[in-house]
Amino acid sequence: MGNWAAWMKGWVNLFLKPNCPLCDRPGKPLLCPACDRQLQRQKFSLQQRLLKETPPVLIWGRYGGVMKRAIAVMKYQNCPELAQPLGYSLAETWLQSPLAKAQGLTVVPIPLHPAKQRKRGFNQAELLAKSFCELTGYRLEPRGLERVRDTEALNQLSPAQRRQTLANSMTVGEGLRRRQPKQGVILLDDIYTTGATCQEAITTLSTAGIRVYGIAAIATTQPLD
Repeated sequence: MGNWAAWMKGWVNLFLKPNCPLCDRPGKPLLCPACDRQLQRQKFSLQQRLLKETPPVLIWGRYGGVMKRAIAVMKYQNCPELAQPLGYSLAETWLQSPLAKAQGLTVVPIPLHPAKQRKRGFNQAELLAKSFCELTGYRLEPRGLERVRDTEALNQLSPAQRRQTLANSMTVGEGLRRRQPKQGVILLDDIYTTGATCQEAITTLSTAGIRVYGIAAIATTQPLD
């Protein structure tokens, strides 16, 4: 049902100019100028604490206000087209950072469990990664990781509980088994909270000898002061 609804919405949008999905005012071409300006103001100076982590983490903005609204609308109100401007803005932030000097990287989106992806109709991290790669020129490997175990919602769990819940929930996917990247990979997700999901992905990839060069996400719930 989710795939069918997304397909129909795409066709409708070809013929009817949609309103801004965040405020319902006329979009240009997707977001209205006011919401677009608010999103752009979410950008912050590169945070040294995050960039000094191993691997380094690059975040576009804070998870709050219009940024939180945009991510929620994309994921839960069947608006996958929002992934394009969000992914582009994340790519612009990456290209302006010291991390952009690396060449030949492969972008691997954090996977959803197949049952959850069927219900939603798409994996938002994969759509964000597609737009990110269009601007950066990196290779996209949407099947680099697979979610082999469905996990409970993590938002109410402590960091230790998140790690325990996510343990052994992923495996290296067909894409990286068939073609292992010569350079490192970038893990890409929508929200970076405690880092437990990305750490589980790093552990999974490390067992196959695949190095994670960095992590990129649209927003973080971590304090950035």
